[in-house]
Amino acid sequence: MAYQYVAMHMSDGIVNAPTSVIFGLIAVVAVAFCASKARNELDERTVPLAGLVAAFIFAVQMVNFPILPGVSGHLLGGALAAILVGPYTGALCIAIVLVVQALLFADGGVTALGTNITNMAVIGVAAGYSTAVLLYAAARRRGDVPVGGLGVIAFLAALIGTICAAMGFVLEYAIGGATATSMGAITGYMFGTHALIGVGEGLITAVTVMAVARSRPDLVYLLRRTRQEVAA
Repeated sequence: MAYQYVAMHMSDGIVNAPTSVIFGLIAVVAVAFCASKARNELDERTVPLAGLVAAFIFAVQMVNFPILPGVSGHLLGGALAAILVGPYTGALCIAIVLVVQALLFADGGVTALGTNITNMAVIGVAAGYSTAVLLYAAARRRGDVPVGGLGVIAFLAALIGTICAAMGFVLEYAIGGATATSMGAITGYMFGTHALIGVGEGLITAVTVMAVARSRPDLVYLLRRTRQEVAA
């Protein structure tokens, strides 16, 4: 079995019922909060892009790329969505993808939906976007950021977002893991494999963000946000 189905797309029974309920509630609150904030990120031009981003992430997540023997990864999409359409809208895009996958394609357990949303739509998006904002702000101090530089920023944001999402699983397993597996072994394996998965995630994110930035930079949320701050 590809490891990301155990780690990122958690199945039923990986953590106990109380832990699933706790993170289910966390996911509901987080999604509701993002829904209330997303209206500030969207306008007539960007609503269609949000739909396209969700559809793209859904499609690309169905394609796995090999990492190690017996281990494969797929796009999580948190940093990609946040950079293109904003962190709150991006989190909603990932959450919608995860719900559809769980309910219609049995990709990730229904009882694990809260933990999956927490890891990929909340932690992954927040970590990836925060990294992108910090790196982009630092790069702008030296002048305009070329498209290639934006690609490097997107790569690093996706890499860090992937690792942080994996560490979310480690936390959840530490709280209510259903087996007695060593936490040291789980942490080491999760960090190592998802650092490699993050490289693939970063490459896909960088290529996609650069493609959009070259053709329609006005639609890239990270760039629009910076222009708005400068204008203010």
